[in-house]
Amino acid sequence: MPATRLNTIRVEKPWGRETLWPGFDNSSGEKVGEIWFEAPEGSDPELMVKYLFTSERLSIQVHPDDAAARASGHKRGKDEAWVILDADPEATIALGLRRTATREELRAAALDGEIETLVDWRPVSANEFIYSLAGTVHAIGAGLTLIEVQQNVDLTYRLYDYGRPRELHLDEGIAVSDPAPFVAPPVPGDAGSGRTILCEGGKFVMERWSWSGARTATLPEGLPGWLIPIAGGGAIDGSRFTAGECWIANDAVKLEVDPGADLLFAYPLAERLALF
Repeated sequence: MPATRLNTIRVEKPWGRETLWPGFDNSSGEKVGEIWFEAPEGSDPELMVKYLFTSERLSIQVHPDDAAARASGHKRGKDEAWVILDADPEATIALGLRRTATREELRAAALDGEIETLVDWRPVSANEFIYSLAGTVHAIGAGLTLIEVQQNVDLTYRLYDYGRPRELHLDEGIAVSDPAPFVAPPVPGDAGSGRTILCEGGKFVMERWSWSGARTATLPEGLPGWLIPIAGGGAIDGSRFTAGECWIANDAVKLEVDPGADLLFAYPLAERLALF
């Protein structure tokens, strides 16, 4: 099919939240940590989309790049990007280290807990965008609701988990870490006509679309694209979409956007497409 709505998977976590983003029901009152979108069985798309809801700090971790991942038998590495939807006043994300360290210093800090102060906890707020390259030592803090777009691979190396009884991966993680301060890739910004380019030049491009009036466009042919409605809705290939969903378009399809809708669109290319 040219456009497919991905299945919604709810994942309960002790660090999750009871209050979710509009578009998601949580009448059960359980702590939901992740909502991710499952691709059709048998497919292996290049990207994955998740929502995260945090009430506690997540583990300090790192992901390998493509070369390191393939050397360990995986198809790809893991760049990831976050769009902050909502943030408590004191919410932070750890990105990189406060200073350049040796790998031996990083290992020692992970073992004795000093890594908690070695990583650079930065305040974040709603509508902020972060692109985290593979190799970046990072941790998502408490009090956040965000959308995560990542290369599609289940490959996370935990360096530190605050004493929680979960497996760490120090040898693998230290080997692929960049033990240095985080340098944010540039955000290209406004491309005109309600189109903001959030990132390009990495493993994927992300755009944010918001128009005051209705809009019609044709999505690209021959390239998978992920449509993520943050608010509002419209129609894709004649099927209605709304907030809380994720769609993948695999062919040239018509997109009709309702007035006031707020959408993300991601695709696995280094350079932006001439969409409009």
